[in-house]
Amino acid sequence: MTKLLKEILGMSVAERILLVEAIWDSIAIESENVNLDASQKKLIKSRLKSFKNNSDDVLTWSQIRSSLPK
Repeated sequence: MTKLLKEILGMSVAERILLVEAIWDSIAIESENVNLDASQKKLIKSRLKSFKNNSDDVLTWSQIRSSLPK
């Protein structure tokens, strides 16, 4: 196990969630450079269509985050 991983695992769950969120945000910024293949584009279109057809059947990030133990 690397020193960094040990350090991360020593964090509280809330701290690790914030870390993952920060990592995800950094990936999103760089995602403009990601090329998707046809199957990935098809999956995204399918999920977007499902969301639009069932938009009342979702939770916001705030709802999810507030339900997490602190």
